[in-house]
Amino acid sequence: MIIFNLDSDPSLFDELAQALLAKKGELEQRRFPDGESYLRVHSDCSHQDVIIFCNLYQPDLKILRLLFLTTVLKEMGATQVGLITPYLPYMRQDKQFNHGECVSSRPFAKLLSASLDFLITMDPHLHRYDSLDEIYTLKSCVVSAAPLIAHWIQQHIPNPLLIGPDMESEQWVSEVARLADAPFQILEKIRHGDTLVEISPPELAPYKNKTPVLIDDIISSGNTMLETINHLTLANMKRPVCIGVHGIFAEGAFSQLQQFANVITTQCIPHSSNNIDIAPALAKATLLLINKNIANT
Repeated sequence: MIIFNLDSDPSLFDELAQALLAKKGELEQRRFPDGESYLRVHSDCSHQDVIIFCNLYQPDLKILRLLFLTTVLKEMGATQVGLITPYLPYMRQDKQFNHGECVSSRPFAKLLSASLDFLITMDPHLHRYDSLDEIYTLKSCVVSAAPLIAHWIQQHIPNPLLIGPDMESEQWVSEVARLADAPFQILEKIRHGDTLVEISPPELAPYKNKTPVLIDDIISSGNTMLETINHLTLANMKRPVCIGVHGIFAEGAFSQLQQFANVITTQCIPHSSNNIDIAPALAKATLLLINKNIANT
């Protein structure tokens, strides 16, 4: 098995290569004077299972090189080519709200499905889709961060109260609460715009001795969590912990959250807040999917 790192976190790549017992592929990249990409594979990939580790956070900067790499790997005779991307982009745009809008999750899924044999990712934003199979035609495996988050909470937070800021977060929060054996609450969010949100106040009276733990799949602007933290502060609760699967932290969100809470994320998007390891879980899912593909051929 060979694994390539395409423009992604080198430390997580090293962990994945070790967990998969995979040889690191040699890849040469540069840009021509006009800005176009040059790419060359130096490893022999004939009759090999090949994995590309490419974190597709900020996908527009990486997607062309990913397509170039998948093309040349198949030309070189790779048995199958798969992608590990901890963050799967273009999942939040899943409905046309106005005439002429592109529901970009669908053409993006077609693009990857046509180029790859399999895909491993962690907790994509499945809101209006029940599964990736609704839009992706390749073999895929979604790795859940819930067991990893629950384990971290059990190790670091005594007497936690888990809080989900909206109904979309219930699927993660309820599972983490079950695994961590902790109580939880799901709040109601009313969105008034891209960044303006209103959160219903939680019922906190029975939980004064507990540490609030806010959990969501994506922390972007941070406004949802900041609004929730405001309710916690007014109720004189302990300093909360904010946990995100994907820490995007747009527009200075991390520095704002840090003022009022301890902020923890998984390794899905490289950041100083990364404290929850994901490599073993991603590697296990990758091996299972590869072996399943081989068994079906």
